[in-house]
Amino acid sequence: MKMMFIVYSRAADYDVISAIKESGIRGYTKMEKACGEGVETEPKLHTHTWPGENCVLFLALEDHEVPEVTEIVRRLKGEHPRAGLKAFVMPMEEII
Repeated sequence: MKMMFIVYSRAADYDVISAIKESGIRGYTKMEKACGEGVETEPKLHTHTWPGENCVLFLALEDHEVPEVTEIVRRLKGEHPRAGLKAFVMPMEEII
């Protein structure tokens, strides 16, 4: 199993959630008001100087689900180039 977490601008939230659900993934954990800086977009620090915020989705995936979700992220990056969309995949040993 893998744990994928996807970070993206709140402005892309509807499209990201919709695409994940359309792929058949039903379970996720979403964190809102995440702040941060990257190299592809402006900082989103939820301040007057750097307004905006990110969302983070955590997805527990079977190994065979990872390629499809990865492709969804690639497609969404093209559709939302300013959303700072990033996905991180790491091993997950157990769900308790």
